[in-house]
Parts: sequence; structure tokens; C-alpha cells
Amino acid sequence: MDTDIGALTIIFTEFYYWITVVLMFLIHIGFCMYEVGASRRKNHMHTLMKNTMLIPLVTITFFFFGWWIYFAFPNGPGILGGLISSPWAEPWNELMGAHMGGAPAGTDITAEDTAFWARINGVFWAAFLLFSWTAASIVSGAVIERIRSGSFWLIAVAVGSFTWIIDAAWGWHPDGWMVQLLGYHDAYASGVIHAIAGGAALAVLIHLGPRIGKFRADGTPRNIVPQNPWLITIGLFLIYTGFWGFYVACNIPIIDVQEGEGVFYSATNIYLTPTTLSAITFNFLMSLSGGLLAGYIVSRGDAFWTYSSGLCGIIGASAGNDLYHPIQAMLIAAVVAAISYKMHYWVERRFKIDDAVGAVAVHGYGGFLGVVVAGFMLWGYPASQKYDVLITPWGNFIGAIIMFFVLGFLPAYILAGIMKAMNVLRIPREIELVGLDLSEYAARYENEDDVNRAELDEARRAGVIR
Repeated sequence: MDTDIGALTIIFTEFYYWITVVLMFLIHIGFCMYEVGASRRKNHMHTLMKNTMLIPLVTITFFFFGWWIYFAFPNGPGILGGLISSPWAEPWNELMGAHMGGAPAGTDITAEDTAFWARINGVFWAAFLLFSWTAASIVSGAVIERIRSGSFWLIAVAVGSFTWIIDAAWGWHPDGWMVQLLGYHDAYASGVIHAIAGGAALAVLIHLGPRIGKFRADGTPRNIVPQNPWLITIGLFLIYTGFWGFYVACNIPIIDVQEGEGVFYSATNIYLTPTTLSAITFNFLMSLSGGLLAGYIVSRGDAFWTYSSGLCGIIGASAGNDLYHPIQAMLIAAVVAAISYKMHYWVERRFKIDDAVGAVAVHGYGGFLGVVVAGFMLWGYPASQKYDVLITPWGNFIGAIIMFFVLGFLPAYILAGIMKAMNVLRIPREIELVGLDLSEYAARYENEDDVNRAELDEARRAGVIR
């Protein structure tokens, strides 16, 4: 902190990311409520704990290796070079803990490293960690009521602390090889988080199979309605709210973007290209509105799909919401949401895929389409402030394939296939019939019955009831 403005910039950045983490925590609360609302009463406790326990598992693994991957792997699988030394992100490094920014104690980091990373490493790590929770939770909703908890947690760690952070290093890093060579542009993570998680969810669902009773003998699907629409409503509105933190965390809050040619401080997107919070506020709300309107129309007023389409609209426009005009964002969101809704039911009928909450459609198809559309709509715009490369349709299309299929679908398909072969992916048929809660928390329900009987006996003795 050599100057007053330097000190203020560092402290402001630290607080900025801390606030985004608080807001993004609401996304996970929303996912928990949303999943419980969509599951049947016999599976509520299992659904809740399955999604809750990914928090400590992904957090710990992201601390040990996920954070390091982001900085070490921008060159990809040897495309631009090898691994990049990133000592400040190694779990044993002094900057992965309390540090006031003084002289480094060891020789693996420099004074410049401590000056830059001491105050923001933890909050920046936490912002990316919350993205990891989101990626894992997207898979969680799709597979409710039939997956074994342990198998899901392994998938959550694989997606949350490994595959998604690899794609972030490749396509969501200022020096990522996809940015440098493809002109890939995905400012608010349509592909980087949502498409990869949607692709992973689709892969797991193929191996997992549908819930008992989902399809009739002739193959036509039955609608398993959400059990608590109020929880779903509140959950999705919490996700909308948390998405504000998600969007803001995708920005760098304040940088001198002139780089010595005069002084001009601005917020930038993740690629260090100037933008403003005002711009993303316009586009966030307009894309939410476009998705809600489209969802209401195509679903004929179905509340579940209206709310889900609002989220899909935001995701569909997110790849280019740093550059879109607000009306453009609204129209893109509406079109992406409508197509994703139609694709959900086509895939369900054609391939017998039982996605309990429409996660593959909302996040996977919506994110994939959002990246592809951004390639066309932003054709010729600079992809990055650092490199002389332009956004192109082919660059973003290749990027969407990498996100959804190469890093999303393929690793999850292999992992889920191994679990299926070992017979540890899906719960036994008998347990699915009676419900996971009765199977895993039997003592809890036995005690509940005992309490009810004791209250009735006491009421009879007191003459309150006959």
C-alpha cells in the first residue's frame, strides 16, 4: 500500500468480494429450499442433507487443490505451455491464511505477492468457492429422490473442485488459452459454470435412470408435481437475489484500465475489459424479465416453469451481459428460455431422462445457447483487454462444446458409469419405494410416532378428547 489511493483500492476490493460471498450464500439456501420443495415428503431430509453436506466437502477440497488449479492451468493441456507457478494458491502457503501483507516469511513468494494477495486471497478464493457450490448444486437438483448420498458427494467434489475450475482456468481467466486462441467470451459464466454443470447433470441422469413411476408402460412421462410450491417460489427468489452477488463477483471492482497512459479507474469483467455495475444492473433485470415472460407464455402460466425460466433467461444472457443492450438482453433471455423449455420435454420424451427440477434445461441448455448466441451478437468485439483477439461465432461455439460436453458431460459420464458398474450410484428399489427418509432416518420417525401416541394418551387422561 504505497499510496493512499493504493491502500483504498486494496481495502475496497477486499470488502467488495466479501460482500459478494454473503450474497452468493443465498444461492445455496435457495437451492436447498428449491430441492426440498420439489421432492416428495418421504425424501425431504435426504434431499436437504445431500445438498447441505456438499458445502464442507467442496470447501475443503477447493482449499487443497481447486484454487491452485485456476492459476496453474490457464495454458490448458499443453496448448500454450505447461503449468504456471502459483505459490499463493498452494494450501500450505502463508498467503492461504491470515496475513497483513508484510515481508514474506518464506522464499517461495515475493514481497510483491504478499502486497497484492494478502488482503484479497481469502475473499477471492471464497467468491470462486461459492461458484463451486453452485456448480455442484445444479447437479444435486436434477438427481433428487434416487441417488446415493456418497456417490453424489463424489460427483459434487469432481464438478465443484476440479472440472469447473479447469474450465474457469481455460475460458474465464484473463490469460486462458481459450480466450487467447478462440476469442472465447463468457463474462458472467453462461458456459463456465452453468453449461458445464448442466452437462454433468445430464451425464449422471443417463446412468441413474428415472424415478419409479415417472414413465408409463408405453413410455409417456408422468408429471411428478412439486410438493411445496411455496418453498420453490422462495428458493428461486433467493437464487435471483444471490445472483446479484454472483454477477458482481464476476467483476474486478476497480482497476486503472489506462495502464500508465493517464489514469482511468473502472470496474472490469473477469477478462479485465472495462464495464460498469450500472450496465450489468440493466441487463440482469431485463434478462430476468424476458425469461419470466417467455416462461409464463410457453408453459401457459405454470408457476414452476415461469420461475425457472426467469433463471434460465439470466443464464442465457449472462455470456454477453457486459456488452448487450438491455433490450437485446431481454430478447435473448426470452428466446433461450423458450427453447430450453421445449428441449426439456423433447429430451424427456425421446430419451426417457428424468430431470426432477429441469436443471439440465435451465442451466445446461440455457448456458450452452447463451454462449453460442453471444458469439453471434458480439461478433467483432474485443474478447479481452490484454490480447488482440475478437469474439467470433466459431470461437464461442467451440467453447460451448468444450464447456458442456468435454468438461461437463464426459468426465461425469465416466465417473457415474464407474459408480453404476460398482452398484453404488442408485439406491435400492425397496428403499426408493418407501422413501429415503424412512430408510436412513427411521429412528427419527419412530420417535415422532411415539411422541404423537404419548400426547394422545395424555389428552385422553386429561379428558381433553374421548
